[in-house]
Amino acid sequence: MKRILITGATGFIGGHLVRQAQAAGLEVWIALRPESDRQKAEALGAKIIGLDYRSEEQMRRAMQTVPTAGECPWHYVVHNAGITKAKDRKEFDEVNAEHTRRLCSALASLANPPERFVLMSSLSSYGIPSGSEPIRSADPQRPNTAYGRSKMLAEQYVEHSGLAYTILLPTGVYGPGDQDYLLAIKSIAGGLNFMSGLQPQVLTFVYGEDVARAALFLLAEPKARNNRYIISDGATYTDEQFGRLTQRLLGRKHCLHLRAPLSLLWCICQVGSLWTKLSGRMTPLNRDKYPILSQRSWRCDASPLLELGFVPKYLLEQGIEATIRHAQATHSI
Repeated sequence: MKRILITGATGFIGGHLVRQAQAAGLEVWIALRPESDRQKAEALGAKIIGLDYRSEEQMRRAMQTVPTAGECPWHYVVHNAGITKAKDRKEFDEVNAEHTRRLCSALASLANPPERFVLMSSLSSYGIPSGSEPIRSADPQRPNTAYGRSKMLAEQYVEHSGLAYTILLPTGVYGPGDQDYLLAIKSIAGGLNFMSGLQPQVLTFVYGEDVARAALFLLAEPKARNNRYIISDGATYTDEQFGRLTQRLLGRKHCLHLRAPLSLLWCICQVGSLWTKLSGRMTPLNRDKYPILSQRSWRCDASPLLELGFVPKYLLEQGIEATIRHAQATHSI
């Protein structure tokens, strides 16, 4: 039985990764940070190893304790741990980039490194696309957020680590357990679809389970070695289409679909960042979020992944419907 190590396993995408790996018959290990919820990790039914991403030496020592029978501790590693919100650029770089660098270095130092290292990155590492063309994986990267820059730096560390790698670049990820898109769904359930900018925003989406399925699909795919792949459901939508679809699936007869000027959003994001600085509490709208809201097109080309044979299970309607059912069952809306 082949072994897999999953980082960030207690998060939104991480839970999907664990379930997909278990279903695939892999021996699943999850990396647990010192500050993580051990009870939540144990509930996943996987083996646990304590890794402190702040210390490469600690990770090396911990990895040496894994019974290997002459093989590598793990045949596969999916590095999913990271943050999407931070107080400042320094925190983004430390958690998303430097933690990745130290983990890769510790794995590369093993007598038998993993057969494949999959990095869960983000479409945000590319920034604004050129003209009306979709973002492609071979495009130059010009991230326009601190988050995107930290993910690009993590990708560069992986590419220079000496490990056999695959980089996965999801567009907007949603589904049961996600909190960001749930805020939009809750707002629409309350009768308001709040859209950014006076002009339509072109959006792309991918369901959380499909991201995990893609990561597992790529692990053993020879053509994916040392390559990168964008993942979406293959379709494009406008922000208003998202809102009206969600309204229909919620069964809500009336909803106000309201566009806010980008200048107003900029002011709100500035206030949000100031609040975070003063209180230490994160807000959904902040300076780093503004470029994402103001970007008019998130079109992307997922065809290289589809050409390998991967097929997403969920288009937006099926995914939003499943998300709403879960939110209603858990009394989130």
